[in-house]
Amino acid sequence: MLDGHGDDTYRYKDVRINFSSNIPSHADLSELEAYLRSRLSVIRSYPEPSPRALADKIARSIGRKPSDVLVTSGATEAIYLIAQAVARTFTHEGCGPTYTVVRPTFSEYDSACEMFGMTETEDGTLCWLCNPNNPTGTVCHEAYIRELARRHRLLVIDQSYEDYTRTPLPQVGNLPNVLLLHSMTKKHCIPGLRLGYVTGPAPLIACLRQYVRPWAVNALAIEAGLWLLDRPVPDNTLWLSEAQRLRAALNRLPGIRACDTQTNFLLCTIAGRTAADLKEALVRRHGILIRDAANFRGLTPHHFRVAAQLPEENDELVRTLEII
Repeated sequence: MLDGHGDDTYRYKDVRINFSSNIPSHADLSELEAYLRSRLSVIRSYPEPSPRALADKIARSIGRKPSDVLVTSGATEAIYLIAQAVARTFTHEGCGPTYTVVRPTFSEYDSACEMFGMTETEDGTLCWLCNPNNPTGTVCHEAYIRELARRHRLLVIDQSYEDYTRTPLPQVGNLPNVLLLHSMTKKHCIPGLRLGYVTGPAPLIACLRQYVRPWAVNALAIEAGLWLLDRPVPDNTLWLSEAQRLRAALNRLPGIRACDTQTNFLLCTIAGRTAADLKEALVRRHGILIRDAANFRGLTPHHFRVAAQLPEENDELVRTLEII
């Protein structure tokens, strides 16, 4: 696991505005918090070893069979499960497992594959695609995804940010060699609870189940998931609109370039100084935290990422960058 993801508020005191996490900071979780307080007694007992009740409810909500759904402790657990399953399966078949990553993107795909002894090649057995992509905010077209599925034995599409874009995502979940990763953590802005799920053909899901730890998803996360499935998905219109407004404002600043995005977050570059230096100056002097993106493979020490926040907070970031 790479040290240096976003939302590292634990490293700093007095963070006032957090642009470093792609999850909006201002979600109203009061109803969920009240519900979980009423259900705290569930911590006195073990949860289901595998949260089948939650998987069944997810399956009904998306029109799939329960055998097509595997609930995990966040999408990151699913990433490591998939890497483990592929490494063990293809080792048993007598060939060394390999993987491919469409970059720049989330670092845990590499970390998981390396943990289980896989090597990276151009046409790996397993291919990872983040769509919408972190950190670029781009969305891939269906023809490109189908070509990836044709070239690799297994294509994993991480759709953790599927609710943070207005761009329709390709409908490729019915392909026999494709797994989709989903994040209730991100959808409902509950990063501390760790809750996600995988969808795909039943034989692939059954293969993953062999490597799931008992009680991997805790009782409160299960309670939250069951409750949230009866509630509407949060409206992300404001964050998407603000991302476009923030991008235009950043691009008016000398030395800063904010790339096109189809999500609520922006990949940017700064000239004349490193992103690490900019991050430290912003957080130490102004209490504003951004994401140093230099540790994304394929990016440079000048790359940083910000996620749109409230309009007044976005304006403060721009004003601060003008004088810092």
